[in-house]
Amino acid sequence: MIEFIQTVLALIVTISILVTIHEYGHYIVARLCNVHVIRFSVGFGTPIFVRKGKPVQYREAPHLDEHGVPIQIRTKSNEPLSPTEFVIAAIPLGGYVKMLDEREGFVPDDQLHLAFNRKSVWQRIAIVSAGPVANFILAIFAYWLLFVVGVTGVIPVLGDVDQGSRAGEAGLSAGQEIVAIDGVATDTWSAVNMRLFDRLGETGEIVITVKEPGSYDLPLDYEIGISQWLSEEDSPSPARELGLVMQLPHFPAIIGGLNNDGRGLAAGFKVGDEFKRIDGEVIQNWNQVVELIQANPERSIQATVQRDGHEIYLTLIPARIERNGKQIGFIGASPQAISFPPEMLREMSYPIYSAWIPAAKKTWEITAFTLASIKKMMAGAISPKNLSGPITIAQVANATAENGLESFIGFIALLSISLGVINLLPIPVLDGGHLLYYLIELIARRPVPERVQMWGLQIGIFLIMGIMMLAIYNDITRL
Repeated sequence: MIEFIQTVLALIVTISILVTIHEYGHYIVARLCNVHVIRFSVGFGTPIFVRKGKPVQYREAPHLDEHGVPIQIRTKSNEPLSPTEFVIAAIPLGGYVKMLDEREGFVPDDQLHLAFNRKSVWQRIAIVSAGPVANFILAIFAYWLLFVVGVTGVIPVLGDVDQGSRAGEAGLSAGQEIVAIDGVATDTWSAVNMRLFDRLGETGEIVITVKEPGSYDLPLDYEIGISQWLSEEDSPSPARELGLVMQLPHFPAIIGGLNNDGRGLAAGFKVGDEFKRIDGEVIQNWNQVVELIQANPERSIQATVQRDGHEIYLTLIPARIERNGKQIGFIGASPQAISFPPEMLREMSYPIYSAWIPAAKKTWEITAFTLASIKKMMAGAISPKNLSGPITIAQVANATAENGLESFIGFIALLSISLGVINLLPIPVLDGGHLLYYLIELIARRPVPERVQMWGLQIGIFLIMGIMMLAIYNDITRL
């Protein structure tokens, strides 16, 4: 129950940060364009907190009709404009900025110059695009902060490579450091994974550049052919599929965690148990435990563990699961966490004044990756089952929060980029749909007819609801 509450809170905090920044982008540019903001809301539904802002002094402007022609004021407001309401609402899964707009109600003549719909098309474009832009700025700031403090990653050195794997057949071996994938430098395993994920669904060759341990020779290139690579996989693991194994420090065979519904807990194992023998084989490290359990799905095995100074004998039947087309055993146990030694880590940090350069580069790389992934998903090159919804976001948010502030900030940056990209898609209801209408207005020199916009709104709602239902379905199946 406590874990569920933590997960929900992590989701609320994460979404609230992103929504607040996004809507603040709309709000601040609307103010700069002399548009009156009626309400700034984080969340939908019934307000649970309302605060009135300070009265705003707006710039005087000539009163124009919808064609920009000066008009004589015929109606005046009986009361001055009320200050902006800042609201926190009951459903924390979004937000909005409500502006003065003739399409949403009567606006007196002396307030028309403050209405959103009376602004020039360029001003409306600026206001609408400010939300996604704010998300990208948040991502750059988050990465800037991480790069200033210093980002630590695991050096991409290969562990024992199975000679029967695709990497082994290509000639890769233990001890080699991966310095580039397809010509793009890879300083850490995180960078390796990002480059490999970028090739999902593609056909061609992956070029892996490595350098030999302790060698000053030029790096060597190895090529691995792919064809519609992992396009049908629900949860692809590119490095594992190729056989690229991370060099790991010694993992003692001690249980650090157990799934509540796993076979391990059901068999009587406890956190802190240390494996000594499995079916008579002496256990030296956690990798042995994994290999033996995976090799025996739905088969009875005998395990000896040490608990509180005593040896305990337990019978275990690993569950059968499918991973990358293979049937393997699984008991729902994880190893005791250990720290990587300093020699296996690489720290990257930059001065305060220049850290924004790698931060902007990182933001651009992930933006391009997100767009490419959406394109591949639409073309059927990768499975739509990779789409994630609020449940997965909540779980990852909780996990990154538990792993420390650095992980959580990185996740916020990643999610902020995703929100910015998705909102720029040319789908009515989203900011990108409004931008599409305004671009058409620029070219045609007249607004898109209201009837067409209403059709677009209905189509947009249908698309967004369909995508949300698919994402939630994927979340539930992952559970």
